[in-house]
Amino acid sequence: ALLEDEREAVCRGLAARHLPAWVHFPDVERVEWLNKVLVQAWPYFGTIMEKTFKEVLEPKIRAKNVHLKTCTFTKIHFGEKCPRINGIKAYTKEISRRQVILDLQICYIGDCEIHMDISKFNLGVKGVQLYGTLRVILEPLLTDAPFIGAVTLFFMQKPHLEINWAGISNLLDVPGINVMSDSLIQDFIAARLVLPNRITVPLKKNMNIAHLRFPIPHGVIRVHLLEAENLVQKDSFLGAIRGKSDPYALLRVGTVQYRSKTVSRDLNPVWNETFEFVVHEVPGQDLEVDLYDEDPDKDDFMGSLLISLVDVMNDRTVDEWFPLSKTTSGHLHLKLEWLSLVNDQEKLHEDKKGLSTALLIAYLDSAFNLPKNHFEYSNGECGAKKIKNNKYLKKMEREPSSFVLLTVGNKTQKSKTCNFSKDPTWGQAFTFFVHSAHSQSLHVEIKDKDRDSALGTSVVSLSHLLKDPNMTLDQRFQLDHSSSDSFIKMKLVLRALNVEEPDPQRVKAGVSALKQGPVRVMEKGGNDQKVAFPPNPEVSKVTPMGKDSAALESLPKKGSKEDLDTNDSSAVPSETTGLNEMEHEQNPEHEQNPEHDPLSALHTRVAPTLSVVEELRLAPSVASLGSLPSSCFELSSSNLDLHNGTEMPLGEIQLTVRYASVRQSLVVLVNGCRNLVPSSNRGVDPYVRIYLLPDRRWTSRKKTSVKKKTLNPQYDEKFEFFESLEEVKKRTLDIAVKNSRPFISQDRKELGKVRIDLSQEDLIKGFAQW
Repeated sequence: ALLEDEREAVCRGLAARHLPAWVHFPDVERVEWLNKVLVQAWPYFGTIMEKTFKEVLEPKIRAKNVHLKTCTFTKIHFGEKCPRINGIKAYTKEISRRQVILDLQICYIGDCEIHMDISKFNLGVKGVQLYGTLRVILEPLLTDAPFIGAVTLFFMQKPHLEINWAGISNLLDVPGINVMSDSLIQDFIAARLVLPNRITVPLKKNMNIAHLRFPIPHGVIRVHLLEAENLVQKDSFLGAIRGKSDPYALLRVGTVQYRSKTVSRDLNPVWNETFEFVVHEVPGQDLEVDLYDEDPDKDDFMGSLLISLVDVMNDRTVDEWFPLSKTTSGHLHLKLEWLSLVNDQEKLHEDKKGLSTALLIAYLDSAFNLPKNHFEYSNGECGAKKIKNNKYLKKMEREPSSFVLLTVGNKTQKSKTCNFSKDPTWGQAFTFFVHSAHSQSLHVEIKDKDRDSALGTSVVSLSHLLKDPNMTLDQRFQLDHSSSDSFIKMKLVLRALNVEEPDPQRVKAGVSALKQGPVRVMEKGGNDQKVAFPPNPEVSKVTPMGKDSAALESLPKKGSKEDLDTNDSSAVPSETTGLNEMEHEQNPEHEQNPEHDPLSALHTRVAPTLSVVEELRLAPSVASLGSLPSSCFELSSSNLDLHNGTEMPLGEIQLTVRYASVRQSLVVLVNGCRNLVPSSNRGVDPYVRIYLLPDRRWTSRKKTSVKKKTLNPQYDEKFEFFESLEEVKKRTLDIAVKNSRPFISQDRKELGKVRIDLSQEDLIKGFAQW
C-alpha cells in the first residue's frame, strides 16, 4: 500500500505534460548522450553557419530579386542555447530493409540573433522557439562509405514555431510583406517543413535524390462523414433559452484540410459527404476531425477526434460510431476505407458513384529554352502593341520569371516561381485524384509572373500512361504556343486505387469491434452520457470462432462429478469448462436467440484457449477476505457457505477487455454477473465499479447503472480509459461488484471483487471470460 501511494504521489507531483515521452513510452529512448554532444559542438556549428550565411546565402538572396541587391547580414550569432532532443523512436521492423526511420522530439528555445539590412530597412530575428516531432529517414543504406546515401527531414504535423522579430515594425512595412501578419509568416515557414514537403540532403556524390524527395505515397484514405448525434448545444438566445447548433466538420491529414457543409439547427446532423486524402507516411500520419458550430461572429468548438491511420491501413475498412473527446457529449459516425495504390490496369474501371478510381502523381522537373516573352512566338503581333518607353523594352529583354499551373479536371495546382531563367528548375511533386483515366487529361501551362501571358502549354492525355505497363511516363514534352525548341521535363505516374478485402483472421482494431454502436462511453474531459443502441442483428449472429476454437473442443468435457445443479446459486463451474458451455448454462435461451448473447456480439472474437481458461480469476479465498480492512468488506459469516476452506463462490462477472489502438484507449465491456451471493434479506441492487490502478481518484472511477433486486444482473455497458498501450501494460484493473443500499443501512456494500494484471494479457487480441 505504501509503495502504491508513493507512486501515486510522485505521479501527481509531476504533471504528465512536464514529463518527456520516454517516461510514458518504453520504445522512445532517452538520448542524454546525444544532448551532451550537441551542447559541446554547438559553438562550432554556429561558426560554420555564420560562414555559410555570409558566403552562400547572402549572394543567393541578392540574385533573387532586384529589390534585394543591397541585402547584407550585419550580425549573425547562434547563441549559447542549443536544441534539445527529448526522445528518439527508431523504426526498423515495419519498413524497408534499406532504410532507417527516426522520430526525434525536438525542443529548441534559442537565443540566436541574426540581423540584416535591405536598402533602408533593418530587420532580423532575436530568439526562436520550435518544438515538434521531426522524422529523419536515412536511405538508401549502402555497402560502401559513407554507408548512407541521403538524409530526408520533415515534420509529421505542423510544429509549434515562435519567432521574436527584431525591428518587426520595420519588417512589416517592407513592400510585399506589409499585407502579412506575424502569425501568417510563421505559418508560412512552418508549412514548408511539413509533409508532403521534404528536405533531402545527399551524402554521396551523384546520388539521384528525386525518388527520395518524392516517394510514391503509401495510400489514400477515403473518409465517409456520415452523421453525428447528441452534440452539445452551443447557441443560446438572450443567454437563457437554449437553441440548436449549426454544426460543420473540419477534416485534416497533414497540411490538407477539407470543410463539410453546415447543417442548420440540428444536434443530430446527417452529412453523407465523402473526402479523400493522400497518405504519405505510415506510421505517423493521423486523421483529425474537429466539429464546430457556425456562428456569425466566432465559431464554437464542439469536440474532436483523432484516428491513427496505421490501424485503418491494417483493418482496411472501419465503419463505426466514435465518441468525441474534449467535450461533454456527442458521437460521430465515420466510415473509413484504406485504398492501396496498385499499377494494375484492370482495377481502373469507372466508379458508379463518381468517386476517384486512380491517383496521378506529377513530378515537375524543369523546362528548357523558354521564350523571353510571348511576342517571340506570337507571329509578329508585336507591332500591335505600342511600346511607350524604354522601361517596357528592358522588361521584355529580361529572362522570364516563370511558374507552372497544372490542371486535372476542376483541380488546379500552382508551382513555385523561378526568377529570371529561360531554363527554370522547379523540382516539385503534385498529386491529383482521377475519376476516369481513359478520358481525362493533364493540362500544363507555364506563365510569366510579370505578364499575364502564357510562355507555353502542353496537354497530356492520361490514356497515354495506360499504354505503358508500369503506367509511367518520364520524358520531355514539347510545348505548344512556344518556341519550336521549348520543352518541359516531367515524370507522370498513374496508380489505380484498390479497396482490399479485410483479412477475416484479423481482429478489428476499431473501437466498436466489440459492440455495434457505443453502449456507454466515458471520456477524459467529459462525454459520459449513457447511450443504448439496439444491437445490429446482422452483426450479432454468432460467428464461427476461428481456428483457435479447436483448442477449446479438445478440453475435457464436464464429467459426472462436475455436473452442476443449476438451481444452486452458490455453484461454480469447473475451471476447464468451455466458454460457450458456461454461457448456455447461464441462460438456456441463448441457443434459440443469439441476439441476446453478449458474447455473440463480438465480431470474430477468439475464444480463450486452455491457458486463459485456467487463469479464470475467481473471488479471493475467505481467509483473504477476512484479512481485508472492514471498510472494504463487512462480511457476516451467516451468509457464507464455506466449502471446506476451498475457493468461496461469491458469484462471477463476465468481462471483455481489449485495447483499441485506433482510439488509443483500453476498452472494458461489463457484460453481466451471475450467481451473486445475497448480502441481506431485502435482496441486492448490484452495480459494478472499475478503477485502473494505481489511479483511485474519484474522477477516474467508472461505474455501471444499478440493476434492481437481482443476483444475475445484465449490464452490457462499455467504458474507455484513454492511455497509451505501454502505460496500460503497467496497470491493474480493479473491478468490484457493489450493492447500492440506503444511506443509513447496515447491509454489506461489497459483493466481491476481481483484479486483473494487464501486463500478463494480449490486449490487442483482447479476451472475454467469466
